[in-house]
Amino acid sequence: MKQILPLTFAALIALPAVAQDQDQDPSLMEQGLELFWEGLRQEMAPTLDDMRQLAETLGPSMQGFLSEMGPALAEIANQVEDWSAYEMPEILPNGDIIIRKKPGQEQPQQQPQTDGQTDI
Repeated sequence: MKQILPLTFAALIALPAVAQDQDQDPSLMEQGLELFWEGLRQEMAPTLDDMRQLAETLGPSMQGFLSEMGPALAEIANQVEDWSAYEMPEILPNGDIIIRKKPGQEQPQQQPQTDGQTDI
């Protein structure tokens, strides 16, 4: 009990000092952080403006691409079970795109291609 009394007294004395600190101007750390964020905003403003202009320029063409290719891409996404089993796509000089399985991955079972004709 004798040890708690001095701690309580010290806490009661410190409370007004803490309250005064909160009412005063921000600390140097807070001021420094504010200056840092303001500087970062100023440095990033031109880049963000360029990105906004790029989005405005590419937006209509991207919407057209997604409206045309969206269903086909969704079908492909439904067929692939694990995207991590594939390597990055490779674009050949003739424009073909190849997506290879990573080495060590099992190959999917190939179903025979039919041209719509049946053997009788």
